Amino acid sequence: MNDVVVTGIGAVTPLGIGAAPLYERWAAGICGIEDGEGRAREFVATEHLSVKDARRADRFTQLALVASIEALADAGWGEGLPYDAWKIGSIIGTGIGGIGTIEANDRAMFDGGPKHVSPLAVPLMMGNAAAAAVSMRHGLRGPAFGTVSACSSGADAIGTAIRAIRHGDALAVVTGGAEAALTPLSRAAFGALDALSTSGVSRPFDARRDGFVMGEGAGVLVLEDGEAARARGARILAVARGYGATADAHHVTAPHPTGEGAAAAITRALEDAGVAPEEIVYVNAHGTSTQLNDRAETIALKSALGEHAYAIPVSSTKSAIGHLLGAGGAVEAIATILALRAKLIPPTLGWAERDPELDLDYVPDRARPLDLGDGRRPIAISNSFGFGGHNAVLCLEAT
Repeated sequence: MNDVVVTGIGAVTPLGIGAAPLYERWAAGICGIEDGEGRAREFVATEHLSVKDARRADRFTQLALVASIEALADAGWGEGLPYDAWKIGSIIGTGIGGIGTIEANDRAMFDGGPKHVSPLAVPLMMGNAAAAAVSMRHGLRGPAFGTVSACSSGADAIGTAIRAIRHGDALAVVTGGAEAALTPLSRAAFGALDALSTSGVSRPFDARRDGFVMGEGAGVLVLEDGEAARARGARILAVARGYGATADAHHVTAPHPTGEGAAAAITRALEDAGVAPEEIVYVNAHGTSTQLNDRAETIALKSALGEHAYAIPVSSTKSAIGHLLGAGGAVEAIATILALRAKLIPPTLGWAERDPELDLDYVPDRARPLDLGDGRRPIAISNSFGFGGHNAVLCLEAT
């Protein structure tokens, strides 16, 4: 079976514009959360897109477009597409889509009637809008669609792209996730669920954790058929080794208390990758900073990895940027790749007080050098678990 490689990455997050600031600032212990939210404050759409393009895209699509521009340049596609456009896909996940557009047009209709609704409302609010915009921006004519599986959406998009390349549906896929749900309705809705942190602090796995912090952003990766990428002389950042997905079939918002669905997704990702649990050197955790999720994920890691779970570092990107919902899995996959390549594991910011039930190594205080002694390969898993009981896990190996 043909391997799938990562040749380009791009991101827009609360830590800045670009994939490098995401990793470097997190590793330096910088937190992008301010006033209880992870807003991409450095992002101004018209600094990166034309006024026309920005106006014709909801914020989540704008974020995806800018991340895709960086990712394609990083992959060396600046001089044109390396393959037939019909063999390059666009698969971008989102949990909520154009909620900002929906809210703005609902207010316009309430205040002025139906004639005040924008003719662009439908194409801006569609969940597939980011995937469509990325395909049109770059002339990608292969499979193009969105994935919607709540907070697993970005990881599921990447997993779907891996399989599309393996099965010959594409030679390359521009994939990832985008979300821009820092809106009044979203805030109120998540608040009504008692899911949000009352302190405004994201401290995954800490005994004081009190809910997640909402964030926004996008992460986009260029995946290519390994043989084709090597033939064109591409720089390869990582190998997308495996993907596993399951459903808890338990509760619409709460994870299964035993973590069995998450554990099964981890096991499937490792089996898909042909990797033994003992080969994993790092876990980028879903780590939302909620009581139920962090407990269930810890149980799942111990169930899937056995005693080896105690021997490896586990840290959460959400401690630095908040929960990017449908974009989270893609952004965290990028952070995972960069951590493996730098051989430096960023910390779980805010972790200081141990919960007796959560007894793994959550990398407190500061970044830690990655131990790759005895010829161990830089292989990690990145976990994403979403409302609806969706579980998606990626297995990645840096090169």
